[in-house]
Amino acid sequence: MVSDGTDRLGFLIHDAQRLLRKRFEVKASGLGLSSAQWRLFARVAKENGVAQARLAELLEIEPISVSRLVDRMEESGWIERRPDATDRRVRMIFPTPKASEAYAQVKSMAGEVYEEALVGVSPEARRVLIKGLEAMVQNLTDGETSSIEKIKSAEGAAA
Repeated sequence: MVSDGTDRLGFLIHDAQRLLRKRFEVKASGLGLSSAQWRLFARVAKENGVAQARLAELLEIEPISVSRLVDRMEESGWIERRPDATDRRVRMIFPTPKASEAYAQVKSMAGEVYEEALVGVSPEARRVLIKGLEAMVQNLTDGETSSIEKIKSAEGAAA
């Protein structure tokens, strides 16, 4: 049987993600955040006011774990909790000025890691890779707005 490589797709995506994360953590270790805190930091920075329960969904971890992460990050001055304007039971999470200032630095570090990862990959192959991954995300999204659509929407609003 001739394979087009798709039998290794899951392993390749997982390994690429793991190696990207490890490389980023090495570069960003000076800021003192754990891997889980980085993931939360990135979501809060992109969404700027996200419910704590939604963070648990986005990060695919238990709400109590998100609560503990938020506690530690709030104590360190990275994020702040605010009551929701329409439902006082809901706690919204926002980046602090400290986090907003660090975000540009973090994005720059991430860009460096992506460039390291994509050495030798032509601009056209990069476009095809991104389009393919966007299609996969869209195909596997179950009835909710995909993270790709959210990112595009946020980028459009920022422009």
